[in-house]
Amino acid sequence: MKIRRILATAVAAAVTTPVILLSVTPALAAAKPSAASKAQQRSEQDKPSIEELEKAAEKAQKAYDDAVAAGEAARVVLEAALSDDAPLAVAAKNAKKEAVDAATAKENADTALADARAALAALPETATTEEKAAAEKAVTDAETAAQSAADAKVTADEKAAAAREASDDARVAAAREYGKFQEATKEALKAKEAADQALADARDEAEPDEPECVFEGKLSTVVTGLPSKIVAGSTTTFSVRVTNGTDKTLDEVSPHVYFHATDKGGYNVIDDAFHLQWSTTASPTWKNVEEGGRAGSISPLKAGAHADVKLRLKVDAKAPAGDGLAFVAGDYINDDESCGGNLSTEYAFELLAAGSATDDVDDAKPGKTTPGTPDNKPQGATSTTPVDSVNSTGSLASTGSPSALPQFAAAAGAAVALGAVVVFVGRRRKADSIV
Repeated sequence: MKIRRILATAVAAAVTTPVILLSVTPALAAAKPSAASKAQQRSEQDKPSIEELEKAAEKAQKAYDDAVAAGEAARVVLEAALSDDAPLAVAAKNAKKEAVDAATAKENADTALADARAALAALPETATTEEKAAAEKAVTDAETAAQSAADAKVTADEKAAAAREASDDARVAAAREYGKFQEATKEALKAKEAADQALADARDEAEPDEPECVFEGKLSTVVTGLPSKIVAGSTTTFSVRVTNGTDKTLDEVSPHVYFHATDKGGYNVIDDAFHLQWSTTASPTWKNVEEGGRAGSISPLKAGAHADVKLRLKVDAKAPAGDGLAFVAGDYINDDESCGGNLSTEYAFELLAAGSATDDVDDAKPGKTTPGTPDNKPQGATSTTPVDSVNSTGSLASTGSPSALPQFAAAAGAAVALGAVVVFVGRRRKADSIV
């Protein structure tokens, strides 16, 4: 958003410049504002205020809430329509039962008719006139009953079909109505999110610019006691001295340390083999280095003063032999939220395989100072993304290139080998202070 505000300021200056010229140059008083100027002025005038956007956001929120409530009511209606206890569903169920009963009655009537006809056919020749008349009447009555049962079945079937269709139609209608409310809720949500975003953007534009973090070359971070050869499986203790060379107190200063290495082939990155912890006299318990390689903090660090942070490096025994760099940098943040930092310095070392013997080993020497950030996770307890870095302005003289790294620097790649843990940390949260 800061870039947006800068661009807006530049545009405003470009547009208002002709107005200023008109006020000081009578000869140009008759000149008309450009079309772009008029358009810009109209755009600024038509731009809604934060209060208007707040009202729009409230209205959109209410519309969304109403849509959600209406959708919930429609869902209840749909559930009721789909229920077996719904009136039309009950009617369809009863009609179906009546149709089943009518079918049974027709089957019984058909059976009775067949039996009557069989009885009539079975009369002997010696049957009396009365017996024949009774058998014929039984057939006639059975035919009448069978026809009535057949008509009743047709009527029941039609009633059952109509009841089932009415129930199905009601359910489909309820589902379609619920679908409409769902779509209305989605549209209301889109409108609400758009209104919320417009309000958030306007508020962000209205916020005052936050102070920029600056490059502070007088803040130094120097490593002592880091050997130029480190054996896999070993534990190495060294320290970083942070010195405030400025003429003002820095309220919170943090050193940042990161270890990067590859095997001898220069292709396999083995940063995960390094585990780094820090401690101070006031806080002697070893703690894992935090995100971005942040190794504690000193609060405050007075002008001209320095403080030491102890570091303990443990290297996995399975780590292969290779070449590495330790990146060391520092940053600060004051109570007034001003902040800054220095560029990182590289300390080259050789990683020896586990069990290797070392004679007298010199300390690692500082190499070149570089901006950037290694694109790897910090060597603490948690895997996180390194803190973003911001390139500094101006030019810095190199302090020399590590003589032990011709193969390492080429193989590791600029994105990692030329990185620094932290250059400028923008708006980082203040951590717990240590004395």
